[in-house]
Amino acid sequence: MKKLVLLAFALFLAVFVQAQKVKEVVFTTEPEIECENCVKRIKNNIRFEKGVKAINPDLKTKLVTIQYDSEKTNPENLIKAFAKINYKAIVVEPKDKDKKDSEGKKDKK
Repeated sequence: MKKLVLLAFALFLAVFVQAQKVKEVVFTTEPEIECENCVKRIKNNIRFEKGVKAINPDLKTKLVTIQYDSEKTNPENLIKAFAKINYKAIVVEPKDKDKKDSEGKKDKK
C-alpha cells in the first residue's frame, strides 16, 4: 500500500513540475494571418521548434498563441522561427490582446 501511495505521489509531482515549465506567449505577425494557408504554414513550420507544445493561429483575431517548454525555448527563439518562414512575430502584451479582442467584437456588431 505504501508503494502505491509513493508511486501516485511521484506521478503527481512529475506532472506538477512539468506543468510549471509550460508557458504561453501570444504573437501578432507581419504580414497578418489572412487565410487557412497562413495558418497551415505557421503550424507546419513552428511545430518543429524545440520545446513547442501547442500552436493556435487564430484567423479572427490575427493572433498566434504558442505553448512552450520554458526550459527548451523562449519567445526570442520563437520569433527567430517565425523569421525563417518570412513572418515578423511581435509579442502581444495581455492588455493589447484584450484590446484586439474587443475591437474584433465591435466589428461584428
